[in-house]
Amino acid sequence: MIAHINGILMKKTTQSLIIDNDGIGYEIIAPLSTFYSLPEEENRVSLHIHTHVREDAFILFGFKTLLEKEIFRMLISVSGIGPKLAINILSGIGPDELLEAMARGDAFRLQSIPGVGKKTAERIALELRDKAIGVRPDLDVSTVQFKTIEEKKVVDDALSALLNLGYPARSAKSAVQKALSVVKDVDLEGLIKEALRLLA
Repeated sequence: MIAHINGILMKKTTQSLIIDNDGIGYEIIAPLSTFYSLPEEENRVSLHIHTHVREDAFILFGFKTLLEKEIFRMLISVSGIGPKLAINILSGIGPDELLEAMARGDAFRLQSIPGVGKKTAERIALELRDKAIGVRPDLDVSTVQFKTIEEKKVVDDALSALLNLGYPARSAKSAVQKALSVVKDVDLEGLIKEALRLLA
């Protein structure tokens, strides 16, 4: 199995790369997060590799960082997610943001990634949450998840209002999250009132 390649970048497109290593050109598929970090052609490049072997193919997937490679391997461990979809997911969201969404079990955010449907997002959120926390235990996973974009906007506006009133960011965020779990209907006025009550 090939785990790492260091060579000259002969060709790069968003579909695949060709890296020359001692006269052998390796074709590699990489996510956009890696593609945009690559040097110009004819320069030396170093990539972490995941080797995917099928009955009819031997495919190399390349990553600039070990974190990207680790997230990729986590994704393909989920039922229904193959290597190409995993690459598409990494191309649709930055690795740090993706890991944070996974750690929070944020199916709503995951579903907003192109190519990820509701069921796939829910499987990622359910199956990879603990693994993501294991990779980055420093992540803040206390954030309440939102049912709709409108609900997220109301929460953001409530938090902004509290910050404008002079409350510290951490206290304001905590109060809004607690208020969100208390109020039945999420509306801006009710959320701010409950958060202010909690802060009093």
